[in-house]
Amino acid sequence: MKVVSLFSGAGGLDLGFKMAGHEILWANDIYEDAVETYRYNLGSHILCEDISKVAAEDVPDCDIIIGGFPCQGFSVANTKRHESDERNVLYRELIRMIHAKKPKFFLAENVKGITNLAQGKVFQMILDDFTGLGYRVKYKILNAADYGVPQTRERVIIVGVRNDVKFEYPYPSPTHSRDGTDGLPRWRSVGEVMATIPDPDLPNNLPNHEYSRYKLNFNGYLGHRQLDPDKPAPTVTARGDNKGGVVILPHPNSQRRMSCRELAAVQSFPLDYVFFGNRSSVYRQIGNAVPPLLAFSVANMFHQY
Repeated sequence: MKVVSLFSGAGGLDLGFKMAGHEILWANDIYEDAVETYRYNLGSHILCEDISKVAAEDVPDCDIIIGGFPCQGFSVANTKRHESDERNVLYRELIRMIHAKKPKFFLAENVKGITNLAQGKVFQMILDDFTGLGYRVKYKILNAADYGVPQTRERVIIVGVRNDVKFEYPYPSPTHSRDGTDGLPRWRSVGEVMATIPDPDLPNNLPNHEYSRYKLNFNGYLGHRQLDPDKPAPTVTARGDNKGGVVILPHPNSQRRMSCRELAAVQSFPLDYVFFGNRSSVYRQIGNAVPPLLAFSVANMFHQY
């Protein structure tokens, strides 16, 4: 398919679509470091601009519009979230572009917490808005661990099929299972993935293999919990800012924080995927990303059309 990507970030969702054989025609994000990361790894078709300032006629026609629209206002990790959070309305730019371009399909990704905001009223409003554009809309909460990502990361995947298109999108079946049942391999563990990455304090040639020196203090709070090396990591977050306040998972050896490279591996990015910006910015880009392996699984199902 020909793909237009909004809120592209560092390119996790787009990388998954590319891995599935689709062509990204045009992409957009406002975060300069993420755009530089995207441009280096995926191509120069990304525009660094506020999407509200981009005219629809400047965006190419396409088969599908995809976007992990900004979710900080929706996330259950944000205890101050509320219906009027200005970040919650950015999805309307996705609505605007879908309305203008009328692609056969759209795919929108967001945090699981969006489904229960204001007792589900906000999510229903979003679904109604998509439906009102002339699409059959469905959604499902998927766990990235079920698709080979060494992380228990639940995300809601909303898919729209234009009313005149004869296709029923089938959500992908899991490729892994928690206990290795149903003939599937067990969830990938964080220890298994870390074992393939050299110690960042020893000579190596991996990009972005540096880590936060913020000391470990295991107290049960987010970013301060020991990891079981035999299980997937908990959800990688983007909490914090570019100035060093990003909350980073500890390494399963409990001796230090994960490096940027290790955290990217937990998100299923390839080891040669290069991120730009300072260390906190890189951590943030990784935390905000859609795991490419999850993106690949959902993108691959469109080949049944």
